[in-house]
Amino acid sequence: MADLFADFGPPARDIFEAMPQVDNVYFGPIEEVVDETRVSGRVVLVGDAAHATSPNMAQGAAMAFEDAVVLSQSLASAPTIDQAIGSYLARRRPRTRWVRDQTHRRDKLRGSPEVIRNLSLRLAGLEIVRSNYRPLLEVY
Repeated sequence: MADLFADFGPPARDIFEAMPQVDNVYFGPIEEVVDETRVSGRVVLVGDAAHATSPNMAQGAAMAFEDAVVLSQSLASAPTIDQAIGSYLARRRPRTRWVRDQTHRRDKLRGSPEVIRNLSLRLAGLEIVRSNYRPLLEVY
């Protein structure tokens, strides 16, 4: 691992150099949760239980916090629980779907042939990151 990350700067390189030597490293597939219902009666799934994606945008905790805030706002402002849940879902689905779509695009680039991936990131990496995160920085 240290050899694979030798070109990285600290702290990544330092972490891998400090790791014990191992012969086998397990790489598993990246999985996601796509559950458009998210609700059963008065049980509402939030966070990764409702919409886990590839970790390439590091949005798991942020999306869970947003879910909690929007759900609490919906419960506080709607006349019934059913209306609150409907309002919550209407607000959250587009945003969580957008994050999922972004992670798919990023995973596709990551899975591109090395020459294409590296050239794309060298030429447009900063703009890719900015465009991926810009909508998440807008007031929600």
